[in-house]
Amino acid sequence: MNSLQSVQYKCGHCGNVVASNQGYFSNLGQRIYICPHCERPTHFAYGAQYPDVAPGNDVNHLPEELALLYKEARNSVAASAYTGSVLLCRKLLMNIGVKQGAEEGKPFIYYVNYLADQGYIPPNGRGWVDHIRKKGNEATHEIALMDKSDCEDLIAFSEMLMKFIYEFPNKIPAQGS
Repeated sequence: MNSLQSVQYKCGHCGNVVASNQGYFSNLGQRIYICPHCERPTHFAYGAQYPDVAPGNDVNHLPEELALLYKEARNSVAASAYTGSVLLCRKLLMNIGVKQGAEEGKPFIYYVNYLADQGYIPPNGRGWVDHIRKKGNEATHEIALMDKSDCEDLIAFSEMLMKFIYEFPNKIPAQGS
């Protein structure tokens, strides 16, 4: 391990903002810094960080399957797998619908309409869900690659929807308390 010029970055492994001067370098300008918190490597090359930081925030009170899909969508962005992340956000919407009582095996639009008709989409939130649907359809049915900004938007929208459905209702104190 070498001593390098110190760099501050947000570690894509542990999420901490750190500054490290320990790591490895190449003559091509690439650097691998070792996080002083989790001791895992982060590769910097050509203006990019690998792994990148997963966008979004944790959502409390999610059913396990939804928590895993959401984490996978976020981690796909950190791995620069943007099209995969968009597809996972689309799948997440379907799974949210089924968890809320929608019938399985229906066309995707059925789940979007189900969530809207059952009141799971907040006021003025239909646009968020339609955006996820449109981007998901684009990634699924067209020869189009998604980019990081597409994913960040979809993850933010998915996060807000899940907070509305799962997290916020669970913050209300139990009756009689």
